[in-house]
Amino acid sequence: MALIYRYMRVYARGIGASMLVKLAGALTELLIPAILEHLIDEIVPLNRMEQVVLWGGLMVVTALVTRQLNVIANHAAIRNAHHVSYDLRRDLFAKTANLSGSQFDAFGLPSLISRMTSDSYNVQTCVQSLQTMCVRVPIMLVGGITVTMLMDPVLSGILCVIVPVLIVVIVGVSRYGIPLYRRVQERLDDVVRTMREDITGIRVIKALSKTEYEKDRFAAASDAMAKADIRASTVMAVPGPLMQTCLSIGLTLVVWVGAGRVDEGLIKPGVILAFLTYFNMVMQGVMGVNRIFMMLSKATASANRIARVLAAPDDQPVLPAEQAAVPAGPGFIRFEHVWFRYGGEGKTDESEGGAPCLRDISFTLNRGESLGIIGPTGCGKTTILNLLMRFYDAESGGVFVDGRDVRSYPKDELRRKFGVVLQNDMVFYNTLRENIRFGRDLSEDDLLRAVEDAVAAEYIDSLEDGLDHQADIRGANLSGGQRQRLLISRALAADPDILVLDDSSSALDYKTDAALRKAIFERHKHSTTIMVAQRVSSIQGMTHILVMDNGRCIGYGTHRELLDTCPAYAEIYRAQMGALA
Repeated sequence: MALIYRYMRVYARGIGASMLVKLAGALTELLIPAILEHLIDEIVPLNRMEQVVLWGGLMVVTALVTRQLNVIANHAAIRNAHHVSYDLRRDLFAKTANLSGSQFDAFGLPSLISRMTSDSYNVQTCVQSLQTMCVRVPIMLVGGITVTMLMDPVLSGILCVIVPVLIVVIVGVSRYGIPLYRRVQERLDDVVRTMREDITGIRVIKALSKTEYEKDRFAAASDAMAKADIRASTVMAVPGPLMQTCLSIGLTLVVWVGAGRVDEGLIKPGVILAFLTYFNMVMQGVMGVNRIFMMLSKATASANRIARVLAAPDDQPVLPAEQAAVPAGPGFIRFEHVWFRYGGEGKTDESEGGAPCLRDISFTLNRGESLGIIGPTGCGKTTILNLLMRFYDAESGGVFVDGRDVRSYPKDELRRKFGVVLQNDMVFYNTLRENIRFGRDLSEDDLLRAVEDAVAAEYIDSLEDGLDHQADIRGANLSGGQRQRLLISRALAADPDILVLDDSSSALDYKTDAALRKAIFERHKHSTTIMVAQRVSSIQGMTHILVMDNGRCIGYGTHRELLDTCPAYAEIYRAQMGALA
């Protein structure tokens, strides 16, 4: 709850005003039964119609004022809750965007999505309720009991016995319910994960006739969440029937005891009628306590999940220059004896699942040179790029760019040097123009030049609306080759110092691939290019080629040198070129 209060403090003035209005509405609501009691016991016996009309009108006015105050307070509470949830989502999104690769992997994308949506909504609901129910409920409880004690202490004794017992039950059940709601949110993570996988891979699912299989998998995740939710809701619903039973018993006792006291002349009939109304108010207040604790249980579980993300430490701090001194040596990009494993913190034995993804990788690139990386799937090609752009930090060894350890760069400064096309890169639901510009200050000439260099001009010019053509989500209305050329246009548009292409030409035919490489080498000579590829033809013209296998460098040199010195590379070349012959 500390997280919720911290964000509420920013809007303390508005929240305070909302609660004051709600307080006024609750107090005026308490007056209505008292006016009714006075009307029945004091005014009606006078048999004066003008007095009856006057006090009846006062009741109507009081009810209208109560309603209007509650409307104003509820509207303000909703507005304040939206402001708080907006700030929370904004900070959570910013924190998520700046998580390191290791932290992102640890939390998991589905969990981060559910924290951004379901958990933040639970917090928003809590903030709204705190401003309304947490004012009205105490007034109904304390005010109702206080007024009834002034009316008749004997009848109020019924409330004084029932209410404390119910509150103790509610508090005890709610303490048990918080971890149950946390499990509900964890099961929701599983549902989001399954849903995301199914939606993303829907074409594969249909192509392999696995729709029923995926339905069953999704149903299993949904059932697990439903069972967790039912269990939590069942536990939190325990006080409900108990309160209804106590309400019925209490009302019966009030009528029975009250009727006897009327017969004895100790109270008047209007007191019983007013007391029944107050009794109902008090029991509504007790039920409100139950709803508050249920809401707080959900919100606390959600707030704790959000707080864990917001409190995640910066595990990739910017190192001071003196701590990131570069050993003497040439090169614009350098890897010095780099070792790395995913999730390898604290793992020293490969048998524990911590086998390195990169093992003692070293290479040097001068400015304007190019590097092709080739090797089997899972050999560590993309991991080299992840370390270069500091999505992850090396366990040992050093990664250097332009004479500095990458850890000494602010992340924005480092990544502005790159133009990047990653595997399965994202095409956004926007025009082709905005997909290429991507929020950067680029001129129309920059965009057109990038389109030309990426060999995308022909297909874009063939579209009726050209660069203003609307791309669907993930580029679903574009072919694989069109998507790749659009993404390469985005990477080239800012004329980067370092161009990173991770298997970015796999969907291109050989002619288009050759034209793309020619355009890059001729028009972006100053850019240092690193290309991960599966085809030898895509990288054979590179200044250097790095051959990877099982996280190790098994060959490094030019195309000609590797044909003579690296059997694995020569075998790949013969297999691919022979297939083309």
